[in-house]
Amino acid sequence: MQVSMASTQGVGTANEDTVHVSPTGVVVLDGLSAPKDLPMGCVHGTPWFVRQLGTTLINLIGDDEVSLREALRSAIAEVNDLHRDTCALDQEAVPASTVVMIRERGYFLDYLVLSDNVLVLDLGTAGIKTIVDKRVEEVAADEMRAALQGPTGTPEHAARVSQLVTVQRRLRNKPGGYWIAATDPAAADEAITGSVELARVQQAALLTDGASRLVDSFGALGWAELLTLLRTEGPVALITRTREAELADPVGERWPRFKRSDDATAAYVSALQEGAR
Repeated sequence: MQVSMASTQGVGTANEDTVHVSPTGVVVLDGLSAPKDLPMGCVHGTPWFVRQLGTTLINLIGDDEVSLREALRSAIAEVNDLHRDTCALDQEAVPASTVVMIRERGYFLDYLVLSDNVLVLDLGTAGIKTIVDKRVEEVAADEMRAALQGPTGTPEHAARVSQLVTVQRRLRNKPGGYWIAATDPAAADEAITGSVELARVQQAALLTDGASRLVDSFGALGWAELLTLLRTEGPVALITRTREAELADPVGERWPRFKRSDDATAAYVSALQEGAR
């Protein structure tokens, strides 16, 4: 496979997204921001967590005998071992990340999606297939509506976002809540997984929600147009267009959101090779 990618920081103090690529796999992670006024049980922080998790995952999925769910379960456990002696991993306030990854395996493309990253697959005459896990949007509905009320960048807005995160932490990786990669390896069992014949896949995109918002939040593009932009101009152009739209609506009046601009990561995949392994 051929992969082009870009990742840029939003309004936070660090880019909490990460992307990892191997000859047959791609892993994209979006770390959950932790409001400064809320506790955090890990001394390392979210950027460290997503780097460790991504590096571990891209190595594990190189083994075709390991399913993507098994790889995610093992990766979470391995990262736990890296900081269980220094951090309070039994608390709700620990780093967490969404996950989207793909892997060429013989004549198939395997995929896994956990939480609200987006995988876009161009299946040619069968159309475009999007895979996304929206369970996080189905919990804490009242707090989410309040957190989306603008204007962004104000103390009042920040307080509403903190309240949303507080409630979401209580519902994370629990029945009736939503699932995400944090400290519980069992979250891997809740991921959306599948396989598609490589011969059917013309191109693919792996996106964090900061890079998919031109389609799913702003309605400025369709998925086919997004893929065309990625193919003809590349991931940097997609993120540039996203930043331009955000700057045109800086306080979230037209497009309500949690912050003016989010970390944005896009990986565009082409030239998938059937039976390459």
